[in-house]
Amino acid sequence: MAKDKNKDKDKQSASSGRRAMIKTLATVPVLGAMAYGVYQKSKYDHIRRNVSDVFKLDNIAPTVMQTQPNGQQIRLGMIGFGIRGKQLMRAAGFAEPSHIDALKEACMKNSRDSRYKDYMEQEDLNVVVNGVCDIFDVYGEAAVLTGSNKYREGVNGKFGPAPKRYRHYKELLAADDIDAVIIAAPDHWHGTMTIEAAKAGKHVYCEKPMSWTVPETYLIRDAVKQSGIVFQLGHQGRQTDSYLKAKEIIDKNILGSVNLIEVCTNRNAPNGAWVYDIIKGSSPDTIDWKQFEGNEERIREYADYMKANGLERYMGPQERNHFSLERFFRWRCWWDYSTGLSGDLLTHEFDAVNQIMKVGIPHSATSSGGVYFFKDGRTVPDVLQTTFEFPDKNLTMLYSATLANERNRGKVFMGHDASMELSNTITVLVDPRSTRYKEKINQGIIRPNVPFFNYVPGQTEVDAITSATELYFAQRGLVNSYIGGKKYDTTFLHIREWLECIRGGLTPSCNIDQGFEEAMAAHMGTRAYLEGRTMYWDKDKEEITRS
Repeated sequence: MAKDKNKDKDKQSASSGRRAMIKTLATVPVLGAMAYGVYQKSKYDHIRRNVSDVFKLDNIAPTVMQTQPNGQQIRLGMIGFGIRGKQLMRAAGFAEPSHIDALKEACMKNSRDSRYKDYMEQEDLNVVVNGVCDIFDVYGEAAVLTGSNKYREGVNGKFGPAPKRYRHYKELLAADDIDAVIIAAPDHWHGTMTIEAAKAGKHVYCEKPMSWTVPETYLIRDAVKQSGIVFQLGHQGRQTDSYLKAKEIIDKNILGSVNLIEVCTNRNAPNGAWVYDIIKGSSPDTIDWKQFEGNEERIREYADYMKANGLERYMGPQERNHFSLERFFRWRCWWDYSTGLSGDLLTHEFDAVNQIMKVGIPHSATSSGGVYFFKDGRTVPDVLQTTFEFPDKNLTMLYSATLANERNRGKVFMGHDASMELSNTITVLVDPRSTRYKEKINQGIIRPNVPFFNYVPGQTEVDAITSATELYFAQRGLVNSYIGGKKYDTTFLHIREWLECIRGGLTPSCNIDQGFEEAMAAHMGTRAYLEGRTMYWDKDKEEITRS
C-alpha cells in the first residue's frame, strides 16, 4: 500500500511539474519557442540542446523590408471602396471616422482589445490621397471623407483636405496629381484597370486575383513590364512572419523531401460565402450599373472567351444589363464578375506555397465540386477540390474548400522526415519512419508525432476578432504579423513595401512575375472545374492546354 501511495505521489508530482512547464512555456514571448512532448524537468535541458543541434534555428528571425516613410511623398488614388477597399485605405493610414469610433468603443469595453492602440501606432507612410473613385455614391462619398481623415480621428474630429471624387476610373487615371493607384474593384475589372493604369504611368497595388480571364493575364504582364511601373499584387501573406519562418525551415531541409501539401478553405457563414449585406441607399439612381457591367464590347469579349471554351452555360446573359442589387453587392457568386473559390481564396493558399517553396505554375490541375449548400442562384461552387501536380518537384498540392463548415484544417507540408503544420503559427512533427532522424528517434531524443518544434510569433493572447470571416483570415496569418516582437497589420506591411519600392526603384515581394504564376494556377483550377477535365501548362509556349 505504501508503495502504491508513493507511486501516486510521484504521478501527481510529475503531472504538476508538467503543468508548470507548459504554463511557463506558454508565457515565454520568444520567437521559435520549443515544446517537445517530453515533460520531465530532469530531461528538459538535455532535450532542448539536442533539438537546437538538430534544427539549428535558434537564431533565425524573420525580417521585413526596412522603409523610409519620411522620403518622397506619394500621391495615391483609390479605385473601389467596398469591403476590401476600406481595409486597404486603413492600411495606407486613412480609416473611416466611424471605424475609429468603433475601435475606441471596443477598447473601452475590453481593455485587452488593442486594435485602437495598434492602429494609432501604425507608422505614417507619408502618402496623400488625392483621388477616389467608386460607382456607388454611398461608397464614393465615404471614400472622400476617409481620404481626408489624415489625423485618424472619429466623426467629430479634425480633417484634412478632401480628395477629389471621380465618377469613372479613367478620369482618375488621367489625373496629373496621382502617382500610384490602389485597385479594389470587383475581379472582372482588375486586369483592365491595371493595364490602363500602367499605360498611364501609375504604379499599381492590385487586390488579388490578378486577372479575371486567361487572355488578359498576358496583357497585364506585358503592360506592367513595358511601362516599368512598380506592381504589387495584394497577397499580404507575403508579409506573414510564420510564412517567412516556414520558408527557412524548407530551405534548411528540416522536413526532408516534401511530396504532398494539403491546404484548405473552411468557412461557415453567409458573409464567408459572399452573401454580403445590401447597403442602405443603393438604387439605380446611386449605382452606375452600366459601368459595373462594362460596355458592350467588353461584355462581348467575355462572351466570346466563354463560348470558345464551351462554357456558355455558366453565363447569365438573360440577367446581364438588368439592374440587380444582389449581383452588385454579391458579385463574387457569379462567374460573370468573379473568379470563384479559385481566384478568391485558393490564390491565398497557392501564393503561400509558392512563397515558401517556389513551386511556380503547376504542370496540371484537376478540379471537382459544385453548388451544394447555398442554393441562391449563384454559378460559382461553394465546395471545391483542386489537385495541382508538380512532377518536376515530385510534389502534389491538394486544395479543398467548403463554405458550409468552418473546421480549421490549416496547411500541412508532408516530408519524408517531418511534417509542418502552418497557420499563424508553426508546428513541426518528426515522422516515425524518418531516415534523417532515425538515430535520435531510436535513442529517445526525438519522439515522433509529438509537437517537436513550435513557432509562436510574439503572440501571448488572442487578438480581437469580430466575425467568423476575420477569424478565418487571422488563423492563416493574413491579419497580423509579429516582427521583432511588434505586431503589424499584414496589409499595412504589404502596402508599405510597395510604396518603398516605388521610392527606391526596388521590386516588391508579390511582383508581376509572382502575379502571373498565381493567375495561371488559379485559371487552371477554374478551367478544370468548368470543363470537367484536367488542364495542363505548356511551359515552353506559356499556355494552358487540355492535353
